[in-house]
Amino acid sequence: MDAAEFRKRGKEMVDYIADYLEKIEKRQVFPDVEPGYLRPLIPDCAPQDPESFEDVFKDIEKIIMPGVTHWHSPYFFAYFPAASSFPALLADMLCGGIGCVGFSWAASPACTELETVMLDWLGKMINLPEEFLAGKDGQGGGVIQGSASEATLISLLAARTKTIRRVQLEKPELTEADIMGRLVAYASDQAHSSVERAALIGGVKIKNVSSDDTFSVCGSALKKVLDEDKASGLIPFFFCATLGTTPCCSFDKLLELGPICNKENIWMHIDAAYAGSAFICPEFRHLLNGVEFADSFNFNPHKWLLVNFDCSAMWVKKRSDLTGAFKLEPLYLQHHHQESGLVTDYRHWQIPLGRRFRSLKLWFVLRMYGVTGLQEHIRKHVRLSHQFEHLVLQDERFEICAEVVLGLVCFRLKGSNELNKALLKSINEAKKIHLVPCHLRETFVLRFAICSRTVESTHIKFAWQHISQLATALLKTGEQNHHQQ
Repeated sequence: MDAAEFRKRGKEMVDYIADYLEKIEKRQVFPDVEPGYLRPLIPDCAPQDPESFEDVFKDIEKIIMPGVTHWHSPYFFAYFPAASSFPALLADMLCGGIGCVGFSWAASPACTELETVMLDWLGKMINLPEEFLAGKDGQGGGVIQGSASEATLISLLAARTKTIRRVQLEKPELTEADIMGRLVAYASDQAHSSVERAALIGGVKIKNVSSDDTFSVCGSALKKVLDEDKASGLIPFFFCATLGTTPCCSFDKLLELGPICNKENIWMHIDAAYAGSAFICPEFRHLLNGVEFADSFNFNPHKWLLVNFDCSAMWVKKRSDLTGAFKLEPLYLQHHHQESGLVTDYRHWQIPLGRRFRSLKLWFVLRMYGVTGLQEHIRKHVRLSHQFEHLVLQDERFEICAEVVLGLVCFRLKGSNELNKALLKSINEAKKIHLVPCHLRETFVLRFAICSRTVESTHIKFAWQHISQLATALLKTGEQNHHQQ
């Protein structure tokens, strides 16, 4: 394919994507395929000779689309949103076109510098304390990670290094292995599984801190566990607070937890993967109060801020905490500006060496939507979640299981877990809408997340009507079975 054909095919692909997104609600949200569907549809080996673009293009609808779950359908209410917008898609094309691998400033100065400035823009939008911003001469700063899981792992590893060095100074008789064996990380029993996975990869113990009736961790619960562990000779070193938990979007109590972590020399990382985008709206910013106590903070613009995957924004108060943990300088990666003090080499802030020019997506989206456009997007989703909550509350067969704060509604039929499992099964088998469940303590709950950029009030009404009809049918069948017994 030469440049001339690329021009032609590129325009066709843009048309195909635009058509796909414009007409997405006509497609069944969840695919009708069984595991292993794809292998028989394609040859066993790569072709020996080149094939035409037409042949490849034809196979998109024939082979790929039948197995796609349409995350951007207005009937997709599962997980949390996956952001997408036309400006972000265009920026991703440019990122692929430039194709730099931005591991250092010298590898592509614009790639590094735009990221630093975009993370400052974003930090100011959510009113992050000054010390998290790079500015012209700050000690903190932001970086784009691939996911919130990576941000948690990076902060845990940095905290581990920092603590080992501190304890070795205080108690020189302890070896690194002695200290490692005593380190403990903590997170809410509602925290995402990626926090436990970070501890697994980091080779340290992790303990769950019990959440309260609102599924939030409060200061007294953390203090109790810390006191017990310190008494038995363990070294608490890391706490991951969650703002907007995955099961029910609950918020840990930062203003209670932060001072404890600071006093005990514990690194506090805040995972606000989903909820963080909402903090650009002044009416939700209070949910971030207490961030001033944190060492690191992360949220995903690729969930709810119209920037397509992957773009996970992470800030640290002291960037030397990260670079101190991960810095290696082989000669082939050195460059003559690296000691100037004006230069960031992001390879020291992350797991991989290479990185894509992801800040282009932020730059395009922030400029073309503006803060007000993005605020309106968040507010619309929150309005729609309250609309759904209102519909649920009008039907006495159902109950709401957690406070609706942002764009997630946790609800269920009053009755057994089995009944609700059967309801979810009938919803997902009908494939008109798509939902996923969660457990809140021992209770099986249905999650209804407002996801699509194009979702409207009519889609919410349709979804509720559909759920309600399926519930009626299910309860009727249950009654009949009961009478027959």
